[in-house]
Amino acid sequence: MASELMGDVSIHKSLLNLETLDNESKDSSDDYVQLQLRIYRLTLLLTAFAVVIAASFFGVNASISLFIGALSGILYLRLLARGIGKLGKSAKMVSKVQLIVPILLVLVVSKLPQLELVPALLGFLLYKPSLVIHFLFESRA
Repeated sequence: MASELMGDVSIHKSLLNLETLDNESKDSSDDYVQLQLRIYRLTLLLTAFAVVIAASFFGVNASISLFIGALSGILYLRLLARGIGKLGKSAKMVSKVQLIVPILLVLVVSKLPQLELVPALLGFLLYKPSLVIHFLFESRA
């Protein structure tokens, strides 16, 4: 009788531990989604600022190239974040699919004479300063 009660108690404890782990997993995935959204917003804000500056100093073609590059960078970041989100759940390693984005950006920009390569590549890299800025502000808060 006592061994049955001990077995029931251990089963309940393991179920409670599983529920706690499940709740912590949901909380961490919600935190990860919120982090992604903050980084996307900051990247879009930096993109808007950079496009306006590029349009006023370097012309419309450079600003369009910068904007296309920035959108490609956001797409790259989204694909990378999706791959990281799947890590441990349904994938054992991060996919390399996101590497197609910069390759396609260079190919498209080099084929279209209206677009410029250097502003497009700088626009693609705009997500990096947004990451740095976000983590600098987060560490101070």
